[in-house]
Amino acid sequence: MASLLKLRTGASMPAIGFGTWQASDSELEAALDAALEAGYRHIDTAYVYENEAAIGRVLAKWLNSGKVQREDLFIVTKLPPTGNHPDRVEKYLKRSLDKLGLDYVDIYLVHVPFGFLEKDEEIHPLDADGNILLDKSTNHVDIWKAMEVQVDAGRTKAIGLSNFNISQIKRVLQSAHIPPANLQVELHVLCQQRELVDFCKEHDIIVCAYSPLGSRGTAQLYKAVGISKDFPDLMNNSTVLEIAKQHAKTPAQILLRHIVQRGMAAIPKSTNSERIRQNLQVHDFELSSEDMASLDKLDQGSAGRILDFGFFKGIKNHPEYPFQQ
Repeated sequence: MASLLKLRTGASMPAIGFGTWQASDSELEAALDAALEAGYRHIDTAYVYENEAAIGRVLAKWLNSGKVQREDLFIVTKLPPTGNHPDRVEKYLKRSLDKLGLDYVDIYLVHVPFGFLEKDEEIHPLDADGNILLDKSTNHVDIWKAMEVQVDAGRTKAIGLSNFNISQIKRVLQSAHIPPANLQVELHVLCQQRELVDFCKEHDIIVCAYSPLGSRGTAQLYKAVGISKDFPDLMNNSTVLEIAKQHAKTPAQILLRHIVQRGMAAIPKSTNSERIRQNLQVHDFELSSEDMASLDKLDQGSAGRILDFGFFKGIKNHPEYPFQQ
């Protein structure tokens, strides 16, 4: 399976990218240095991660040294929920570009299908009871038109969606002048998103898997709002361990290879330099049809979802909450 995926725009997206959610600036800068040294060129971030400036510092160092050229990099960032309004899209993209120190990003994604009200500069604005301040007027068609303007203005090469369900994507496609090039969603062996992936293939939308190795760090977010939630340990799944042993590969490499071999991208996150290198090394072997079938059987459908945004108190009251209730 190719290490590059061709977007409908003609651009090439590296199948393995570097995820950056939930890392301190110092951790992230060291990890991103290690990732670029290892050969990563696809870097994923978002306005709400609050790490774009740290990423920008590392990118500036690499670009200024001549070790990489801008055209070698594939940078992805995302419109925050407070930006989910046609009048705010450009403002938030310009802020992201300023922090990243770039003239353009390669893909700009609508991070989530639900919107928050703006309250000062709060990324996750709350009311007095701790409920997230929802903007229930979220209109995907109007937001998408504003996203298209950013392509025309040269601030992003492509646009896409994240965490949208099929009906929400259909609504965007029906009105789009520039169709979505990419959909980023939670995807791993327990939550394989088969119907959604098939829909995207039918409409020439490349899928990128976030939390491809699980997302155990997300437990802190749920704990902070008093939600007890079990987080599966994909790396110690007996099927994954057995296949890893057969191929003399790490469990993470098996999990990533399963996604790549299905024709998708993945953005594993690590701050360990050895694991960062290992996660990129998934193109020198192939899983057998039996291996793929065994991993396919681990799918739990929507029950395997880890990230349902339940750490946002009251989020399920938004009319565009994307998951079945």
